[in-house]
Amino acid sequence: MRRGGLPRGAARRKAVRVKTAKKRSASSTQWLQRQLNDPYVAEAKRLGYRSRAAFKLMQLDDRFRFLKPGARVVDLGCAPGGWLQVACERVGPKGTVVGIDYLPTAPVPGATILELDFLDPAAPARLEAALGGRADVVLSDMAAPTTGHAATDHLRIVALAEAAWAFAESVLAPGGTFVAKVFQGGAEGTLLAALKRAFTSVRHAKPAASRAESAETYVVAQGFRGRGPD
Repeated sequence: MRRGGLPRGAARRKAVRVKTAKKRSASSTQWLQRQLNDPYVAEAKRLGYRSRAAFKLMQLDDRFRFLKPGARVVDLGCAPGGWLQVACERVGPKGTVVGIDYLPTAPVPGATILELDFLDPAAPARLEAALGGRADVVLSDMAAPTTGHAATDHLRIVALAEAAWAFAESVLAPGGTFVAKVFQGGAEGTLLAALKRAFTSVRHAKPAASRAESAETYVVAQGFRGRGPD
């Protein structure tokens, strides 16, 4: 099982400096320089992962151990497929991994990809058919498009996490795990209260692969108690 850390020396590469081109904005230059000097970007490319975010899932699973061999896993908003790759590796050939996204996603060996919006009323039934039953793990690394206004962006990501949880509640098996990206702040109280009622353990974690300047964190809810009467 691949671990989520970086090999020794990966963070000690010589820094790359990017000059601002005439047709490139200062912010674009800063983004490019950050990408070129990010050891997780380089390591993801070296290992064949589709995004540096793959290491976030590895590190979360290294800590909380929810991607167990044979598990049924759902990845909401799965494009470009980095989390699908990690999930397939960790649950193994006896596991089942299904990704959902309205964006086209290139095939991932070992995974089934449903090209639809997870908010589509037909999504839960199609997912259960693809999984062959209820899910053991529901993952959401989704982030709403940013506006540049911190308070608005925070509310949007929390709303997306709440929608992911509403979906997860309808497909999770008892004992299951829900993992979702949220941002640090005070507006997720309603979501946390719902998760604490529904799970035996709810914890926050910021994996090392999350950029230090980012406000993102992840909520990891384990031990789903099951749905109440409809």
